[in-house]
Amino acid sequence: MRLDKLLANEGYGTRKEVKKLIRDGFVEINGEVCKKDDRKVDEENDQITIDGELVTFHKNVYIMMNKPEQTLCSNESTKYPSVLEYISEYAHRDLFTVGRLDVDTVGLLLITDDGDFAHHIISPSHHLEKIYEVHLQEAITDEMIEGLENGLEFKEFTSMPAKVEAISSHLIHLTIMEGKFHQVKRMLHAVGNEVVALKRLQIGNLVLDPSLQEGDYRELTQEEIADLLEG
Repeated sequence: MRLDKLLANEGYGTRKEVKKLIRDGFVEINGEVCKKDDRKVDEENDQITIDGELVTFHKNVYIMMNKPEQTLCSNESTKYPSVLEYISEYAHRDLFTVGRLDVDTVGLLLITDDGDFAHHIISPSHHLEKIYEVHLQEAITDEMIEGLENGLEFKEFTSMPAKVEAISSHLIHLTIMEGKFHQVKRMLHAVGNEVVALKRLQIGNLVLDPSLQEGDYRELTQEEIADLLEG
């Protein structure tokens, strides 16, 4: 990784600010002053200091958030805030959400700067289950459950058979493999019902931390990361 990008990622300033630190001679690599901001750095073996302070590398960031309602998983609108605004302490890193949840959907959302990790989570070939808590407008029927569990055909895709657990007449837990646009809402509409409220509870074996209120977040543990990658 380039020296200026690495230092910016670690929170030592903007790319412009760290370039100045480098060119002004404040940065040393393995005991020697380096004034080249495009110098390639070996994060495993190179020792970098800034004005004598050792730089500790954090290779990637993996965050679990309880996404709040009326927020977006992008910066594409001025009407709703982005979920990234809730994690401003990581603003110096190039973070993005792993897939998306609709503006009015809450619950488990993963945020990272690791593209390979994100691809593993969202790729249908890895068959990671996503479990949703679905509040319904109409009472769930056996026919509706059968339709969901048999798979449904849409114009651009056919949903894989879902798992349905009826919690009450108007509340189900729905398990799906894919993560298509508005998929849960479209599936319920296709069987003659409508979604009133939607919350994602789980991805693979990763369950939303019950201590996280909407808008709260924490970094994943190494065990949680490994578990997701093995799924």
